[in-house]
Amino acid sequence: MLKLLNELCTIPGVSSDEGAVRDFVIRCAEKAGAAAETDPLGNVLIFKRGKRKPDRKIMLCAHMDEVGLMITYIHDNGYLGLSPVGGIDPRVIIGKRVIIGQGRVPGVIGLKPPHLSGVDEKSSVPDISDMLLDIGAGSGEEAAERVSLGDTAYFDSMPIMLSGNMLKARAIDDRLGCAVMLELIESDLPIDCHFAFTVQEEVGCRGAFAAAFNLKPDIALILEGTTAADLPSVKDSKRICSPGKGVVIPFMDGGTVYDRELYDVLTSLAQSRDIPWQTKRYIAGGTDARVIQRSRGGVKTAALAVAVRNIHSPASIANTSDMQGMLELATLFLEEMSQ
Repeated sequence: MLKLLNELCTIPGVSSDEGAVRDFVIRCAEKAGAAAETDPLGNVLIFKRGKRKPDRKIMLCAHMDEVGLMITYIHDNGYLGLSPVGGIDPRVIIGKRVIIGQGRVPGVIGLKPPHLSGVDEKSSVPDISDMLLDIGAGSGEEAAERVSLGDTAYFDSMPIMLSGNMLKARAIDDRLGCAVMLELIESDLPIDCHFAFTVQEEVGCRGAFAAAFNLKPDIALILEGTTAADLPSVKDSKRICSPGKGVVIPFMDGGTVYDRELYDVLTSLAQSRDIPWQTKRYIAGGTDARVIQRSRGGVKTAALAVAVRNIHSPASIANTSDMQGMLELATLFLEEMSQ
């Protein structure tokens, strides 16, 4: 699965511009003999037959999009103005390289140099709207020949393995969930299953809202990356979760209180099969679950996640053993639903 995830994490897919990821997912599904369709919002909906038809419709969900930036202004001197797409901490992007638009134009995010900054400016973090993107253009006209307003920009950051089974990459959230679902699609499933690769999760779970309304699932399992805060300066009760301590099975986050019955099924499966697991020790974040759970007459919803350091940044870090645990537990969950 690591090879698949590495490939997914190199494909651009800022919210609203997920086309390259979508094409990759469809190619993988077709190779696996699964039926794939794209809805009007751009979600990829895949149906894969299993060994039996369940009494209840099962849907697995992961989002294709990643956080990034959008070009909102071209200055006369060639600099570009920016706006964030999704939740980005401005502290993590100063000086970072990005790739812009269909032309794959390289650029660097900068701001006013220290010797020209006031005391207040030096001691505060600027808004992203106050930063500038430099593509090397000498004028606004030259810049406009290379980029357009509304172009998206993604972080120029290649995956690398660190020590301790730790993978550094951008877009682990949520190409990881996409990789797990593609692995399941390639496997012999115990039951018929629907897979939703959704768009625009990072800007309000828009794709999942449409996907759940369309598919009408009875049960949904969301596969995600989630914030890790396992820093020495953070109290244990607020560390949320930690890479390397197992797949995360949340009972609640900032948008969803998960179904208790399904939570018990997942934790019991992990315990009985010796799959390391943890839960969130601090309520934070949110997933596509918050709109899926409320779709139509309601959907029984659960989630599996992997702890990710530096989430929503060019250098997210997660443990590959946790990723494998997610795949194993998702497989066991489908087997349990087939009983």
